[in-house]
Amino acid sequence: MTETRTRGVFSRLAGLFGGSDGPKAPEGPLRTSKSDPDERPWMAIYRELGITVPEFDDRTMAEHVAEHAAIRGQSPALQTPGRILTYAEYDKLASKLANALTRLGVVKGDVVGLHMPNILQYPIALVALSRLGATGTGVSPLLTPPELIGQLQDCKARILISFAPLAALFKALPGDQLESLRAIITVGPTDLITGEGMPCEPHPTIPTHEFLSLIENEIDVCDQVPTDFNDTFMIQYTGGTTGKPKGAELTVRNLMHNVAQYCAAETLLIGEEVIASGFPYFHAGGLTQLVFAARTGGCTTVLPDPRDTNQFCALMTELPPTRLASVPALWDMLLQTEAFQAIDFSNLQQATTGAAPMPAATAEAITKVIGPQKLTDVFGMTETSPCYTFHPARRRKPGSVGFAVPGADVRIVDLEDGTKTLPPGEEGEIICSGPQVMKGYRNLPEETAHALRQIDGQTWMFSGDVGYMDEEGYIFLCDRAKDMLIVGGYKVFSVEVEDKLKALPFIAASALVGQPDPNRAGNDIVNLFVELMPEAKDRNADEVRQEILDFCTANLAPYKVPKKVHIIDAIPLTPIGKTDKKKLRAELEG
Repeated sequence: MTETRTRGVFSRLAGLFGGSDGPKAPEGPLRTSKSDPDERPWMAIYRELGITVPEFDDRTMAEHVAEHAAIRGQSPALQTPGRILTYAEYDKLASKLANALTRLGVVKGDVVGLHMPNILQYPIALVALSRLGATGTGVSPLLTPPELIGQLQDCKARILISFAPLAALFKALPGDQLESLRAIITVGPTDLITGEGMPCEPHPTIPTHEFLSLIENEIDVCDQVPTDFNDTFMIQYTGGTTGKPKGAELTVRNLMHNVAQYCAAETLLIGEEVIASGFPYFHAGGLTQLVFAARTGGCTTVLPDPRDTNQFCALMTELPPTRLASVPALWDMLLQTEAFQAIDFSNLQQATTGAAPMPAATAEAITKVIGPQKLTDVFGMTETSPCYTFHPARRRKPGSVGFAVPGADVRIVDLEDGTKTLPPGEEGEIICSGPQVMKGYRNLPEETAHALRQIDGQTWMFSGDVGYMDEEGYIFLCDRAKDMLIVGGYKVFSVEVEDKLKALPFIAASALVGQPDPNRAGNDIVNLFVELMPEAKDRNADEVRQEILDFCTANLAPYKVPKKVHIIDAIPLTPIGKTDKKKLRAELEG
């Protein structure tokens, strides 16, 4: 790949799983279930599939990478267009960066912002922070200056590692409002591909360093700083459906052990895994893929722009994945890419979807390409590191997001005050407990107290998701509490309506959004936003609306039928590919 092409890719963005060999931390304030395991309905499935609760292995991400560097130093660790880094190189670069950060004053517990897309420097920085016992915070490259300032202020970041093409953004940061920020380190898209750093004009008041120049003279060995399992490893910000973003404090145990939890039903290829993921690393879904690779000694395919599906497919053709993970929207894009159909998926052990419900039609189409009994679901949220349910391919139940990961507990409680556990089949709020649950929200004690509540002597995370559990313990997601509409006293779950509309071949995507009814307090007006397939965009809009309404009338209860149908050019998506209903609500309010 030429340097020009590589730069073009980036410029578009402006015994390792709990075996007895690993050291175990002393028992601490674990949020594990105190109820009788035999009372949980999913335990019968555990016995059927031979699933056991993994033991804790609280070694840091850096310790795992160092171990792989010693055992399999020449094995590929990170693959990106134009470069493959071995574990020996990965470990040495992380040590050099750790030493450079130490020279800049970073000590255990300090926060470092990771403000870049999926490039090699992101996992290298994660391992460097892990080695120092420092804390990272994923910072979306798509944030506006006020959003960026707000996050850096909230977590009191000491260092910002920022993508050089975003220089205009970080140069606008007011130094007087960011008193904690000691330095900015700029990283270029091809630094570790061409060996040449990207020139970048420095910040007017904050010391600025170019990545390659900064680490050039550092030694490539750095001792691990003693780290406790309950130390905060990452502060991941989540905005939910409304409100100011909240920083979820995820501990070493949260992140390192959650990987073992959701892989407990899988056969792992230690030293041979190849992980291709469409999740951005600043998101918990992308972060966990990097942790998975570090724990298994696998190779991560580092995709600068996952929505460039042709390049995504080219990398998977070059190095066929054993694990493939993405959100449903990106799966749809891959299915529409001709090269995806030609990839050799014979080595694929598992394909995972998460972050949003996957329609049955999409799941069926993916299975035809990758093969049977490979597609799995995981479900959770940033605050649960991120998975608290999983859905093994051997025991897949259509429409479900699976059952509790080993070591976690899941309940459905009433939507009024969350104190009553509901029987199978009854819809309520999904809550979970276990070692994957966050420490709390940074600087937000009231929000933390609302999200983390004590029931029967254990701490439960109240997810805000609405669903129900069947007799076997499978969870079926109905909606976000915010996205659940009330029409005439009846509940309307947007996921159900959107899934039904998949049957109409001219609809590319849809989103159901409620709007307060000014004439009926507590009632919602059902709005449907529709994106048409390219071949249908020239159709008469009124005829399309009528066909949609006729279909809904024939297939849905009257109170679920949309009152308004909005045909738009494209359904807006969040940076990770989830439908951005917050933006759609803003359009309705405007």
